[in-house]
Amino acid sequence: MLDLIISKDELVQMFIDETIKDTNEGWLYKDTEYINIAAIHEKDPKYIYDIANAQFYKLTSIDSKII
Repeated sequence: MLDLIISKDELVQMFIDETIKDTNEGWLYKDTEYINIAAIHEKDPKYIYDIANAQFYKLTSIDSKII
């Protein structure tokens, strides 16, 4: 069960290293489980121009899609 907070740079590196893969079924973490990726913002999202661009992200498992 994954519950991890990482920086934007770490997230980008995980995609480059293929630790996280974008599949037709969702984001696959270490070829073992599907995850959600949520942006963590310091400000209220309605005041943020680019909602997907955050400094930190939270990775969590999706229980129903564990391989």
